[in-house]
Order: sequence, then structure tokens, then C-alpha cells
Amino acid sequence: MIGLIKRNFIHMDKHTFVMLYRPKSLVRTHIEYAVSVWCPYKKGDIEDIEKIQKRATKLISLKKLSYKDRLIKLKLSTLKYRRLSGDMIEVFTILHNYYDIDVAPKLVLNNTSFTRGNSLKLLNHTFHYDLRKYSFPTRIVNVWNRLLRLILLLLFFIFLCQLINLIEI
Repeated sequence: MIGLIKRNFIHMDKHTFVMLYRPKSLVRTHIEYAVSVWCPYKKGDIEDIEKIQKRATKLISLKKLSYKDRLIKLKLSTLKYRRLSGDMIEVFTILHNYYDIDVAPKLVLNNTSFTRGNSLKLLNHTFHYDLRKYSFPTRIVNVWNRLLRLILLLLFFIFLCQLINLIEI
């Protein structure tokens, strides 16, 4: 995709790049396809995917800036952050029964600990094999349990905004 953009857009400004790169357009949809299902956990895989975004941000006249500065200028986030926020939105929708119960992964609430954090803490399981250790229900438990109530409310509003954007398409 990046090669296609590079060939067809010789002089690209920041606005054109963001239009081509953002979700629901050319590049990011390919990078993030089914990422909540196959979420890369090996460092090499994560670096390879992030390398695509680094290369794409160099297409415009921000080559001299560091990668983080280019992301700030373009108002983009790292792919790791996008995966994490997507996972948290998925957990929120599962816990609030927005999915069909028969299809959604089973997330068990921890009813023994209500002293700190949020009231929707998940039960943490331990696994020995990588196949289960890096699956969706297992990898999100620690991150979700650290969230505060305020952040859960913010996640709810983000979820609603994304839902409205999907309906408008």
C-alpha cells in the first residue's frame, strides 16, 4: 500500500497523508486487520508492524523529525496504543453485554476484591503454554484491572463515539 501511495502521490502534504492513512482508508486498515484476534506478542512481530507505520510517516516532509515527533505532528498514535485501546473497548463491550453471549469470550469477574480500582475486576488465570497465555481473555486482565472508574466512564464515551461513527458509514 505504501508503495502504491508513493508512486501515485508525488507531492503529498500532511492533510492528504492523514486522509490516506487513517482508519477506514488505505494503509491502517491493512495493518490493523483482525488485530484483536491475532495480536502480535513477539517483539519482532511488533517491530515489523510498527516499521510499516514509521516508513509511512516518512512519505511527507517530516523526515528529519523523530518517529514520536512525526506521530505528534500528524496526530497519530502508535500501533501498540491502538491495539491496547481496541482491546479495552472490546472488554467493555463484552462486560456490558453488547455482544451475543454465545459468541463473546468468557470473562470471569473477580467478586472477592472490591477495595481498589474498578468494580468490574476480572479474574486472573495463569497458563503455561503460549497458545493460551497470549489469547485475548488472558492478555487483557492485568491492564483492565488497573483501570480506574473514571477511565471506564471515558471508555464508555469513546465506545459510543466509535459506534456512532460506524453507524454513519
